[in-house]
Amino acid sequence: MALASLRPLRSRNFALIWSAALVSNLGSWMQTVALGVLVFTRTDKPAWAALAAGAAFVPIGLLAPVGGALADRLDRRKWLILTTVAETVFAAALAVLAGLHHDPPWALVVLSFLGGACGAVGFPAYQAMVPDLVPTEDLLGAVSLSSAQYNLGRVIGPALAGLVLLSNNYAFVFGINALSFGAVVVALLYVHLPKPLPVTGSIRMVRRIVEGAQAARAEPGCRSAIGWIAVVALLASPFIALVPAMAKQYVHSAGIGLPSITALLVTAQGIGAVAGALALPGLAIRFGRLTMLRTALFVVPVLLCAYGLAPSLPLALVAFVAVGAGYIFVLSGLNTVVQLRAPAEARGRILSIYMMALGLIYPLGAVVQGLLADTHGIRTVTVVGSLALLAVCALVAVFRPTAFTNLADPAPADGPVGLGNGDAADSAPAGGSL
Repeated sequence: MALASLRPLRSRNFALIWSAALVSNLGSWMQTVALGVLVFTRTDKPAWAALAAGAAFVPIGLLAPVGGALADRLDRRKWLILTTVAETVFAAALAVLAGLHHDPPWALVVLSFLGGACGAVGFPAYQAMVPDLVPTEDLLGAVSLSSAQYNLGRVIGPALAGLVLLSNNYAFVFGINALSFGAVVVALLYVHLPKPLPVTGSIRMVRRIVEGAQAARAEPGCRSAIGWIAVVALLASPFIALVPAMAKQYVHSAGIGLPSITALLVTAQGIGAVAGALALPGLAIRFGRLTMLRTALFVVPVLLCAYGLAPSLPLALVAFVAVGAGYIFVLSGLNTVVQLRAPAEARGRILSIYMMALGLIYPLGAVVQGLLADTHGIRTVTVVGSLALLAVCALVAVFRPTAFTNLADPAPADGPVGLGNGDAADSAPAGGSL
């Protein structure tokens, strides 16, 4: 059980992509922190900071269905290489603007949006590739490890960004991110995947997207997972975009600058997320994946309340470590539901619907909470949003319990069992042959 979280790394293909993505995410998190601080410094408005963070996610909501349809039709590896190169171009453009000191907030937001658009049409291909990289019994471990490397970037990237930003060199940070995408391209060149499933006929793009949405609606687990990620994105996820606004609350008492506090908070969340992602597969084997996911949905809003009410920076950092762990339990758990239950021929499109829910609703929630924070304060908004999520979970548990039970693993007749639910955890496979 202790090594359950590391089993997917025995797969050469997964290890290659995982390592390259870690390098890329170091650069991406450096850029995320630098961009948020730069925009907030220029405007002194939480809403602008939320807009800058949300700009990279809006395209996911708008374009993920297109990316999903393409992921089920094109060679996923080649398509991901192309979109990664495009992301490199827009990261380099940010570096040029910052280097020339011609970086109005609107221009930074636009470039963030365009870079996010490239990622939005490419990421469904990556998501749909994961089940082809590892055995089914290692899928939750692979999803959790992917979250771990993403958040390991969150740990190291902000720390590096904080050091670089002591000299206010935003261009250097954006340039590092542009270079980091090269690792992904190189790894993809050496990855071997099964041939794409043959596509019969020339079905129009819109029709393929509609069919994907119908498949997502028809599968109870996918339908529930998409509903839950939408609720979480609206009420809980905005805390990510509003970290600079929360950091400002501690500038006077901590005696250090806004960039440093922002980096500390983001790093704290990342530490919790990495620890949570590594612990989740083993906990899922012991207690059941459904039990862990259901518990996390109730615990995350409580942890966010503690973060919003923390009277000092040290206490906020401790609370944010816990938030990071709980939040990754939710995201990894819901993503795994879709990975396990989506039919293979529609997996890319169903995952894109899941990503669309997150990509559209998270920035909407971030902007709304940012605007409310301008008038009511960031602490109040964080606590009220958390309590609203807790209330939704309680109401669903009482009046619509199937929204939880649908998240269970598929029955053996419908497909292979993952890491178990409830008492069935003891029968989960001990390991995979790679």
